[in-house]
Amino acid sequence: MSIGQIDYELFHFINAWGKAAPSLNAIMRFLAEYAFYLFFVGLLVYWFSRKESNRKMVAESVVSVFIGLGISWVIGHLFYRDRPFVAHTVLQLIPHPANASFPSDHSIGAFAIAASFVIYRRKEGIIWLLLSAAIAFSRVWTGVHYPFDVLGGALIGIIVAAGVHRLTERFSFISRSFKAGLGWYEKYESKILPRNVTKEEQIQLGK
Repeated sequence: MSIGQIDYELFHFINAWGKAAPSLNAIMRFLAEYAFYLFFVGLLVYWFSRKESNRKMVAESVVSVFIGLGISWVIGHLFYRDRPFVAHTVLQLIPHPANASFPSDHSIGAFAIAASFVIYRRKEGIIWLLLSAAIAFSRVWTGVHYPFDVLGGALIGIIVAAGVHRLTERFSFISRSFKAGLGWYEKYESKILPRNVTKEEQIQLGK
């Protein structure tokens, strides 16, 4: 059995659960269409916690997503693959354009952000990884991706996030550039959103 056949058999097995367990379809629709927006909420919450480590984490997450989506665009044009609902008769539970199926952009984005979160905040990051896996699974359940699409997207997202973090740690000029940019941003942010300085920070500033 070829890889393509294995992929299709796995897809058919998962997609068929939509008929076998229709009570779960509403959850899968939510995960497939809207759960990704929870990552944007998380990014905003971490950013406006105003901790340097969190802001570095958010910055790496965003950069990783853009790089991952760039890789996806290239792969999608070089190795175009039709969506399952184009090539087969499937149970399609959500609307979707008939564009390139491999790799899954949802998986790339979710796993790139979750992997960055794991690097900086391991316990919380595991929860985000589980959410990423649920989103990836739901994209197969709802009939818009093959299993290998979401697995490929997850792999790309994780590798890119790890690579971005590695480059940031290895090359000091990247870290210095981030601090300089963050300092410039916070200068203007503090005029709009004044920050309450803690006693510990006051002591450090006084040294």
